[in-house]
Amino acid sequence: MRHLFVSFLLCCSLWTYAQILTESNLPIVWITTDGGQEIPDEPKIPASMKIVYRGAGQTTYVSDATNPDYIDYNGRIAIEVRGSSSQALPKKQYSFTTKLTDDSDDLDADLLGMPEESDWIFNGLAFDPSLIRDYLSYNLARQLGDYATRTQYCEIILNGDYIGLYVLQEKIKADSNRVNVIKISSSSNTLPNLSGGYITKADKTTGGDPVAWSMQSSIPGDWVDFIHELPKPENVTAEQNAYIQSQFTYLQAVSNSTSITTGYPSVIDIPSFIDYMILAELSSNADSYQFSTYFHKDRNGKLRAGPIWDYNLTYGNDLFFWGYDRSHYDVWQFGNGDNQGASFWQTLFNNTTYKCYFARRWAELTQPNGPLHPDQLDAFIDNIVAEISDAAAREEERWGTVPDLSGEIINMKSWLADRVDWISAQMPATTPCSNVALPSLVINRIHYHPDTNSTYPNNDDQEFLSIRNTGTTTVNLTGIYFRGTGFVYQFPANQTLAAGATVYLASKPAVFQSKYGFAPFGAFTRNLSNSDKDLILADAFGNVIDEVHYYDSAPWPDADGNGNYLRLINDSYDNALASSWEAVSDTTLRVETEAMAVYAVTPNPAHDFVTVTTSLPLQELSLYDLSGRLIQTWKPTATEAVLNVSELSSGVYLLTGKAGATAVRSRLIVE
Repeated sequence: MRHLFVSFLLCCSLWTYAQILTESNLPIVWITTDGGQEIPDEPKIPASMKIVYRGAGQTTYVSDATNPDYIDYNGRIAIEVRGSSSQALPKKQYSFTTKLTDDSDDLDADLLGMPEESDWIFNGLAFDPSLIRDYLSYNLARQLGDYATRTQYCEIILNGDYIGLYVLQEKIKADSNRVNVIKISSSSNTLPNLSGGYITKADKTTGGDPVAWSMQSSIPGDWVDFIHELPKPENVTAEQNAYIQSQFTYLQAVSNSTSITTGYPSVIDIPSFIDYMILAELSSNADSYQFSTYFHKDRNGKLRAGPIWDYNLTYGNDLFFWGYDRSHYDVWQFGNGDNQGASFWQTLFNNTTYKCYFARRWAELTQPNGPLHPDQLDAFIDNIVAEISDAAAREEERWGTVPDLSGEIINMKSWLADRVDWISAQMPATTPCSNVALPSLVINRIHYHPDTNSTYPNNDDQEFLSIRNTGTTTVNLTGIYFRGTGFVYQFPANQTLAAGATVYLASKPAVFQSKYGFAPFGAFTRNLSNSDKDLILADAFGNVIDEVHYYDSAPWPDADGNGNYLRLINDSYDNALASSWEAVSDTTLRVETEAMAVYAVTPNPAHDFVTVTTSLPLQELSLYDLSGRLIQTWKPTATEAVLNVSELSSGVYLLTGKAGATAVRSRLIVE
């Protein structure tokens, strides 16, 4: 979508910047502030902006500014200077918001092919003589499968003055295409809504935002300040502040415990923390953990690390002219005596299990053809430098900050090779966390875009998916959850799924039961995408049990808003393949005969009474000792049975029964 603003004026001003720039292989951006006023730190001032680009591999000319075929954006913005220490430099960095033509409201714009949004940044590459450190790091994060701000190099002319090479990038904010969490409102002060979504950062306070709370660093006597990003500091309630702070303090308290119900696996998404640390340490980021360190948490979801941000003091670079030299290839940034961040980072890394998973992920990423292998890093760096080499010469002419780009790149490559070798040498054996036994759970139904009618007018409310235990033994579901963002569900503790049984998860359980005649096991948070979604079912440590990335387009069967859902043709088929799925009318689900023996036995261990709940009516329950002797039999007829075990001797028993046509089987401990 191209946004045109016909009153944008360039005219003769195109030639007033001494012709440093006449053409570029990069997009060219013109910014003209109203009245030619200087851009302040804050507030944002009104301006017009035009972006011209012929496309990758082509030359864009200054004269293209008058050719509508090459105009990517032509409209209004509000712009201000951004940054902290970088504001001392003559070349400024900017944040801006795309606006409607009358400046009355924000305008979502898809700048240079990035997903539509209104808040953006022009990164001026401060303190980075290589011009690539941020760009390299953000792109590496996306190669790892994590969200990081999208990036596009460009050259900017401000009020007729050529101001050099910049990176146009997304601002970190809650959005389905950025940090994909719910935007929490001021009325969300009780659970479950109180649980998210949040974006929080450990950072310096020079931006003017107040400190929400401080935490003990791993350096005695040192403290780390935490600041709200979502909700905004001026909007956060006392309940929200207390809740999100409690997630961090709980992590700090349990960061050496591997319990999947009470330790760090219960509160954090471990893969996101490991990926964050890997990139922070690969780059030896002098600011990581203490400053510009983001976290996010969706409603009912786990605390996640990231996205990464502010990677200019990395790969051996630092504020040398201010006496700093901290980005070395042979140190851990979480333990180098400076900017170590909250103590949970170091405690997590020193935990044997966490470190094993860190080492396993590191080995995966640095293997030949892996994105962090030195050969791959060198090739990627060469591609970046080739893209900006002409602009880098103009950047040096304008600002004198790139005296030896080729030498800088040579040094960076050598530094990275030493860094990869050094980290690899510190890694423990990964045997304890390799070949982890995983349950045979298969995602076998996905209703991502139901149709609507007068009875069920909301398609999101009708969404569901199902998971089947294709193994021969009962699976304990404790700690199993869906990784990633945008779709949230974690199984409660002490839930089990019998061999051959299926569990249904629904967007709105009441709607599901009304439509299909039986109750789902649980309700997920957020919704399934109507276009495509990567569903990753994992254990508490993030080990992938099953993964499906569905699409609403061919070759995937058509289940897009037409009353069909996706069903795996055979549960033994590879559900990653479109050909393994069929589109089935959702009217057939009510008459499907598959029994769903999904049940809970609580409390367990028990003293006096045990409650058994299941998704289908119980037909019978029997209790045996471990020798196989029948102790007691019950004849329940509902989906819940309360059993008196107060007169039983302490010990381990086997509770069996039937729910629908499927066997119920669970170990029961009586104390």
